[in-house]
Amino acid sequence: MKFTLSCVDPHSSARCGTLHTDHGDIQTPIFMPVGTVGSVKGVYHRDLKEDIKAEIILGNTYHLYLRPGLDTLKAAGGLHKFESWDRPILTDSGGFQVFSLSPIRKLTAEGCRFSSHIDGSKHLFTPENNVDTQRIIGADIMMALDECCPGDASHDYARKSLDLTKGWLERFDKRFRETEPLYGYSQCYFPIVQGCVYPDLRREAAEHAVQMGADGYAIGGLAVGESSEQMYETIELVCPLLPKDKPRYLMGVGTPVNILEAIERGVDMFDCVMPTRNGRNGMLFTWDGIMNMRNAKWAEDFSEIDPLGASFVDHNYSKAYLHHLFKAGEMFAAMLASEHNLAFYLDLVREARKHIQAGDFAAWKKQTVERISRRM
Repeated sequence: MKFTLSCVDPHSSARCGTLHTDHGDIQTPIFMPVGTVGSVKGVYHRDLKEDIKAEIILGNTYHLYLRPGLDTLKAAGGLHKFESWDRPILTDSGGFQVFSLSPIRKLTAEGCRFSSHIDGSKHLFTPENNVDTQRIIGADIMMALDECCPGDASHDYARKSLDLTKGWLERFDKRFRETEPLYGYSQCYFPIVQGCVYPDLRREAAEHAVQMGADGYAIGGLAVGESSEQMYETIELVCPLLPKDKPRYLMGVGTPVNILEAIERGVDMFDCVMPTRNGRNGMLFTWDGIMNMRNAKWAEDFSEIDPLGASFVDHNYSKAYLHHLFKAGEMFAAMLASEHNLAFYLDLVREARKHIQAGDFAAWKKQTVERISRRM
């Protein structure tokens, strides 16, 4: 993978560039729809490509490891072929899911022992077998195994957690460099900068990660209980410590406003389940604000869902129709809302890119945050 930085906003740290992978180029800033188990929930690949215009999607190592399993994925020729997706894929290491979903887990220097949330079976993730697992899955971009420290952890807990993550990273890096891709195209990996909300730990984590000489870097452990101010302060601290010529990925964040604030501070890549999860529950993000489609006020509003939006959904279906689908419990409601929200998120980062290139991102972002954060 290669990253070409093409432009930096003169009034902020916002930047745009291009990630070159063997499965295609990715224009940054970019939002990556989450396809945890090999599917972006409720959305056709055709629509991801043609209407949402997704350039890269995610898969999750924990879930794919448990089901369908590595034997199936290897027999299929990797996740790209298994799910019929010919554009780039990024995989999380599965560490966050181990820590959040497993009813029983034990962290040691060796790795993480955990019980499957599906059937209770026992498993072990080590940095070495996590590399091997992600080789079999075949993602273009792999994440290093780490512990996601809670946002309200004490400094002592965060210190021990970071020491564990640093040791795992060194072993992950060694195993990655000892092994080769399995399916004829290149793979890279990103270290994850942890350290909770503590500046000294974040600085230490970033400096250690940079020593790996990786193709990109991720900022993890945010949007996990800390305040928005602490999140933004951490991003402001970490981004300047990472190489300018490598992509920066903020993991699992977040709202449209979070994304614009992070872009302003120098982040290039984002993912979050919010557009699909909230969409399934009736929340729509639009250029005029946030709508709850279950509210009675939309029952006889026959205007487009988002007249300024890029998605074809906006131009074919009214607010009243979508309100009706949610009230009737139709699965089509969740599908339309998910697609709309993903289209909005992708439209948002494309517009951000245009304004970075135009040199007026900071002013545009201030106006846009006020518009899109309103409750309609």
